[in-house]
Amino acid sequence: MNQGRGMRKKVGMPPGSLLYTGEPTMETIVLRGIDYTPTEFYEIEQATVDDLLKLKETPAMSWIQVIGLHDVQVVEQIGTCFGIHPLVMEDILETHHRPKLEDYGDYLYIILRAFPPGDEDYDNTEQISLIIGKNYVLTFQEHGEGLFNALRARLREGKGRLRSQGADYLAYAMLDTVVDNYFNVMESMGEGIESLEEQLVLTANRDTLQEIHRLKHAILLLRKAVWPLRDMLGVLSRGESELVRESTLIYIRDVYDHTIQVIDTLETYRDILSGMLDIYLSSLSNHMNQIMKVLTVISTLFIPLTFIVGVYGMNFKYMPELEKEWAYPALWGVMISLALGMLAIFRRRKWL
Repeated sequence: MNQGRGMRKKVGMPPGSLLYTGEPTMETIVLRGIDYTPTEFYEIEQATVDDLLKLKETPAMSWIQVIGLHDVQVVEQIGTCFGIHPLVMEDILETHHRPKLEDYGDYLYIILRAFPPGDEDYDNTEQISLIIGKNYVLTFQEHGEGLFNALRARLREGKGRLRSQGADYLAYAMLDTVVDNYFNVMESMGEGIESLEEQLVLTANRDTLQEIHRLKHAILLLRKAVWPLRDMLGVLSRGESELVRESTLIYIRDVYDHTIQVIDTLETYRDILSGMLDIYLSSLSNHMNQIMKVLTVISTLFIPLTFIVGVYGMNFKYMPELEKEWAYPALWGVMISLALGMLAIFRRRKWL
């Protein structure tokens, strides 16, 4: 995603100007609304802005999901409906931010970065924005529609504590889902690293180097997502916001611990890949040394042979051996014996 191109369009515009800086990945924006209580559940799959306005007025807990940010007008209408600050709306549409937490009193604004489910290349992350109010949660996503499917299914089926808890617990469940997806990504990375280790020992080639760099890039993206997330969760777990209840803080601390595990594993993977890169370069250097050794042996063998051939290639009239019948085969015998003798010496010294 070329985020710099979108940011250049905003040069000179006043603060709070709404402009989507990402790239559209779907034709139409998708709006979903969920309203629930411990005993009731109401869901709108293909919602309109008016449908979402009605959910806002209900006393039940509401989750409004916006997938696709390229329709700025729709995003702006939803933000205006819920009284979201223009600078927050600007950050939602600028999809290059690091994870962060901002407390606006009536609501919390959280930015996360997640890998789209099913993306095996791990070459990009999407920005997920959460707005947590007293009885509602708004989520704004670029394209990762499948990330919260399991969470929606839990709400629909009434499993676990979700239906009996508030907006802060739903936000925790979303944070936990994003971090759990990090573990899935790292598991796939670990399998790729194990395969690379075998390939590095057996048949290291240019494809091996490209795969090492691909995994290093994926780890870099994940580190950029997890390190700020750890700091943000640390602030959130201190319970300074009235919107996060004491009973939810223990769950947030658990997510914080998971981010620490992710970071530790990432550092291990990064060290392994750095070592693999060094091994690859050493292997390449050793291979080149073997080639140079063979070429050097061949050149060394031909030095005395070239000298002999050069001597008898001179145009002197009187050269004693030229008139002898045995001179030509004798010369071949001398050169072959000389070459074999040098090879024997090289083998004895373990130069071959």
